[in-house]
Amino acid sequence: MRRLPPHAYFVVSALFHYLGPAFAVLLFARVEPLGVAWLRIAAAALVFAAWRRRLRFTRTVLAWGAVLAAMNCCFYEAIDRLPLATVAAIEFLPVIVLAALGARTLRNAAALALAVPGVYLLTGVHLSGEPLGVALALANAALFAAYIVLAHRASRDAGIDALGAAMVVAAVLVTPVAIHAAAPAFTDPVALLAGIGVGISSSVIPYVADQLAMARLPRATYALMVSLLPATATVVGLVVLTQVPSPTDVAGIAFVIAGVALHRARPSGTPAASTPRPAAPPSPTRPPSRAATPTRAASDSRARP
Repeated sequence: MRRLPPHAYFVVSALFHYLGPAFAVLLFARVEPLGVAWLRIAAAALVFAAWRRRLRFTRTVLAWGAVLAAMNCCFYEAIDRLPLATVAAIEFLPVIVLAALGARTLRNAAALALAVPGVYLLTGVHLSGEPLGVALALANAALFAAYIVLAHRASRDAGIDALGAAMVVAAVLVTPVAIHAAAPAFTDPVALLAGIGVGISSSVIPYVADQLAMARLPRATYALMVSLLPATATVVGLVVLTQVPSPTDVAGIAFVIAGVALHRARPSGTPAASTPRPAAPPSPTRPPSRAATPTRAASDSRARP
C-alpha cells in the first residue's frame, strides 16, 4: 500500500468523504441527525479499538478527538438543512486559507485563483436561505480546517494509531450529548446496521486514507486538493440523492479540477540535496596537498639527522 502515490489515497478519501454522509441523509428518516453522528463515531471507534492496539492519548490526540466529535455533529445537522454540495463548499472556504499559507509560487497562486471562483460557482451559497444551517456549516468548516492541521501533525508521528485514539476520545465526548438521539436505532436492526455502515464508510475508510496521504504530502498541498471535495459532493449528491447539478455547477467543477491539476508541491528534500553541491568541488584538491607537505617535511627532517 505504501507504494501507491499519495494522490491515490486522497481520491479514496474524497469519494468516501461524502458517499457515507449521502447514505446518512437517507437514514435521517429513521434516526435524528445527531443520532446518526453518534452511530458514525461510535462504530468507527469500535473498529479502531479492535484494529489498533497501540492507542496513545497525547494532547494532540485529545484535541483531535474533540474536533472530530464537534465536527461530525455540526456536519450532520448542517446537511439536514442544506444540500450536500452547499455544505461541502462552505466546508472548503477556511481550508483554502491553509493552502494560501503554503502557496509561495505563482503556479500555486494561480491554482488558488482558479479554485476559489470554482467553489463559488459550484454552490451558489445564499446565506439568507437557511441561517441556522449556514451557521452550522460554517462551524463545521472551521472544525474541518482544525482537523486538517491536527491530522497532518499526527500523521508524521503515530498516524493511524493516533487516529484510532482520537476517534475513541470523540466517542467518549459525543456520547452524553447525542446517545439519546440514537436510541431509535437500538430497536431497529436496519437503522443500526446502516449506522455502522455509515461509520465505516465515513470515518474509517476516508480518515485512514487521509493519514496515508498526509504522511507523504505537505499540508498546503493537501489543503488545496481538498478543493476537489465540493465536486465530489456534487457527483455523489447526483447519484445517491438525485440532486441534479446546473450548468453553473458544472462550470464550478471545471474550475476546481483545473486548480487542483495546476497546483504542484515542492519536492521534499530538494533544499537539503542542493545545499552541499557548491561546497563539494573545492574540498578534494587543496587540503590533501597541504596535508602532504608537512608529512614530507617531517620525514625529511627526521631523515637528515
